[in-house]
Amino acid sequence: MKNYHLTVMSPDGEIFNDDVISLVLRGAEGDLAIFSGHIPFITSVRPGKCVITLTNEEEIEGHLESGILNVSKDSVSLLVGDKNLFKKS
Repeated sequence: MKNYHLTVMSPDGEIFNDDVISLVLRGAEGDLAIFSGHIPFITSVRPGKCVITLTNEEEIEGHLESGILNVSKDSVSLLVGDKNLFKKS
């Protein structure tokens, strides 16, 4: 599977910055799965589970309360309000 670059940031600094296979979370209109080549868009993030699949197929699970997701042609940025909103399970 192709991968892409994911950055997760809070006002306190960087939380995650690496290549991934996928990101699954809840957006404004419902659950989203972001893979390489996804159409660019921006959405707010709603409370719910977040799963990042790393390039070695290991998964990092956490819980987000809120944020902004920006999917561009070559990368994905997730902005969260507090570094503690995204916690590794």
